[in-house]
Amino acid sequence: MSKTRGKRYQDAEKERPSDPVSLADAVKTLKSMKGAKFDQTVDLVMHLGIDTKHADQNLRGSVALPKGVGKTKRVVVFCQEANVEKAKAAGAIEAGAGELVKKIEGGWLDFDVAIATPDVMGKVGKLGRLLGPKGLMPSPKSGTVTPDFENAVKEYGAGKLEYRNDNGGNIHAVIGKLSFSEGDLIENAEAFIGHIRHEKPAASKGTFIKKVCVAATMSPSILLDVK
Repeated sequence: MSKTRGKRYQDAEKERPSDPVSLADAVKTLKSMKGAKFDQTVDLVMHLGIDTKHADQNLRGSVALPKGVGKTKRVVVFCQEANVEKAKAAGAIEAGAGELVKKIEGGWLDFDVAIATPDVMGKVGKLGRLLGPKGLMPSPKSGTVTPDFENAVKEYGAGKLEYRNDNGGNIHAVIGKLSFSEGDLIENAEAFIGHIRHEKPAASKGTFIKKVCVAATMSPSILLDVK
């Protein structure tokens, strides 16, 4: 049974360009669509020319967008006891090693990002089955295993993005809120697209960026003309 879209969505579809448009025109169109009663999130989706069956073509990492994403994140830090106060001063809501591991094993998961210093990963490893499926396991590839935990807390707390392609070769990213200025949304989108372009795997052949779309929470997606 097909899902019937609401009137607001159907009205927005009438405004959606039928052909790919520039990023500036796409953002202008999104902001002109009849809004919902909340500040919608703006998402960007990139379809990449990668074969996800090959590990050397998968993309995973993190990036701090120039204008933030309009959301703060709750960060915890796995670290030695001597660094607990430094982590909390940087903005972590919880920090430590053994006790924090036990707390999470007991079911506490009220955080958005987990950062770990390399010297405690031996203790954190046992949480893999709990944190891994939720995307919360610290990883060197995403920049969440680092000796520079104070800077990491500040960046992730301010909304630094972690990204990872799905099995279809797509990468999803939040680039801000609809209340952001057109200029800020454009700058964030350009920064993310540029970052992914720079991360093209050497093993990926042919066209790397195949399709890019933007959409707000309650709007249809708009296809971008990205070369």
